[in-house]
Amino acid sequence: MVPLLFVLLLAVILFGAGFAVNVLWWVAVAVLVLWVLGFVMRSPAAGGGRGRWYRW
Repeated sequence: MVPLLFVLLLAVILFGAGFAVNVLWWVAVAVLVLWVLGFVMRSPAAGGGRGRWYRW
């Protein structure tokens, strides 16, 4: 009975980790799209001609 519970627990942990990794991939893709759009649609700065859509 204990090995069966261990296998079931391992399956639940791996399923949860796989779901979390899948969600993180989608978040990474969304951030990448926003980052690329920020570079494409940036407006030039008033004096220098080099605009940035973020403040670093």
